[in-house]
Amino acid sequence: MKNTAKKVNFDPAEYMQQVGISARAAGRSISRAQTRQKNTALLGAAEALLEAEAALLEANAIDLKLGKDKGLDPALLDRLALNPERVAAMAQGLREVAALPDPVGEMLDLKYRPSGIRVGRMRVPLGVIGIIYESRPNVTADAAALCLKSGNAAILRGGSEALNSNLAIIACMHKGLQSAGLPEEAVQMLQATDRSLVGLLLKMKDSVDVIIPRGGKSLIQRVSAESAIPVIKHLDGVCHVYIDEEADLAMAKSIALNAKTHRYGVCNAMETLLLAEAVAAEILPGLGREFIKAGVELRGCEHSRRLVPEMKQATEEDWYAEYLAPVLAVKVVKDIDMAIEHIETYGSHHSDAIVTDSYVNANRFLAEVDSSSVLVNASTRFADGFEYGLGAEIGISTDKLHARGPVGLEGLTTLKYVVFGEGQIRQ
Repeated sequence: MKNTAKKVNFDPAEYMQQVGISARAAGRSISRAQTRQKNTALLGAAEALLEAEAALLEANAIDLKLGKDKGLDPALLDRLALNPERVAAMAQGLREVAALPDPVGEMLDLKYRPSGIRVGRMRVPLGVIGIIYESRPNVTADAAALCLKSGNAAILRGGSEALNSNLAIIACMHKGLQSAGLPEEAVQMLQATDRSLVGLLLKMKDSVDVIIPRGGKSLIQRVSAESAIPVIKHLDGVCHVYIDEEADLAMAKSIALNAKTHRYGVCNAMETLLLAEAVAAEILPGLGREFIKAGVELRGCEHSRRLVPEMKQATEEDWYAEYLAPVLAVKVVKDIDMAIEHIETYGSHHSDAIVTDSYVNANRFLAEVDSSSVLVNASTRFADGFEYGLGAEIGISTDKLHARGPVGLEGLTTLKYVVFGEGQIRQ
């Protein structure tokens, strides 16, 4: 079995400069591409993935063996692994992006001014997007597809543990681009694991317009601290569900269980459960038993522990914690005011939900909780690009400028003003 990663001897700075020049040139080409061309490239890449299944699995087997030799933990190896089902899912993902409306060129808010001119805004690509991510090879296909459909060139830097798999996937993306008459340089994968390449990428402000990190907290912190380029990111997913005093308790139980136990290691899983004092005694004992039965460790305040004796004592750190594991912090609060205050103090502005039958409380929660997604009577697990109808997403942003919430095709574009006149001159 042959290692598909290239042995590249190069000067890192010179190599990255060439990558940036190529990406900028390709970005101009891809920004002008017609929707039909972009869809042809995506559908061609999907077919190439299916045709190359054996080669993809062979490349992935190399990565898995290297990972096992390095002692990667089983969870990381599972995220790294490809199989026929995952290859088929990648291909289907490309088809789904091809089926989405093309945001590029959309005209918004055209209005006549007293002078007779019409002023509006047009949706346009960002330009060149650098994406730094870890582990999952499917991110390579997703990221490339979203950048391509939104008219952007992409420079991808996947984890070193997935290099062979990623290069095999990029080869399929290049076949799709070739089939549509578009430049291969529109999607580039850094072909070496030299750690200096990330640092260089983060300083390429003449060639790259935005950086998107996907991965663990340490990666995102590094990118945020070192980048000279605007970053779209979220750092933590400390998500809350608040069960209001006017909640339907059967609904509340179902939502809370789903928000925590549907999947543990995702950024939109509930990490803290808040309950109004007026209903805590009625719902928490039974709900606590359900969590314990599901294998969730509970850490709570004194009031919570009186209602569920098996619960451990929560510390101040628990209210800030993103566990990404079967652990849940639980707190009884006096009312919605205290719930909102707790979320503002300890939350990460990711996704927070209220369960209530009160129109007034629902609207207060929507207005006052400053998160990228705020949900009423629904699980935080819905905070996802696919569930929001955006198709695939590149990540979830908790920033307030440019993109916020799930970042799909529109989040990878910006707006410019356009003016239509009939010979008007300013007086």
